[in-house]
Amino acid sequence: MGYGQSSTHLDATFAALADPTRRAILARLASGEASVTELAEPFEISQPAISKHLKVLERAGLISRGHDAQRRPRRLEAKPLAEATVWLERYRRIWEANYRRLDALLDELRIQERKRGHSKPAVDLAAPGSTHSRARGSRAKTAKSPAPIKPTGEHR
Repeated sequence: MGYGQSSTHLDATFAALADPTRRAILARLASGEASVTELAEPFEISQPAISKHLKVLERAGLISRGHDAQRRPRRLEAKPLAEATVWLERYRRIWEANYRRLDALLDELRIQERKRGHSKPAVDLAAPGSTHSRARGSRAKTAKSPAPIKPTGEHR
């Protein structure tokens, strides 16, 4: 999926999913179709407000409106969610590969520490809040203490 039409669909899908009320409506519709009244029951908002949420979900293609005699039940549509899942999956694979490379680097650093004779690394590379933080782009720095001042024996 590149830019253009599919990007517009994804934008509408993610915009619709950004609201917790709309996500709750989708969760309810996952168990079967429901009328506007049924969808409005768990919320402390007006039916017109629910109708606005439903319009956003309909425009995004996430739900459709059926015709059942007097009722017009809403039902979940899977295609937009499947497209969003495909898009997200691509990035999940990229991040998993990045984490695997980072894990390999950390393993290599631990091995190097052990080879140098240190039973425990000077900096725990896996610990949160350690001084080694790739996320911020900084590297662990070893602080060297200044050489002690030696007395010269000359006192004035």
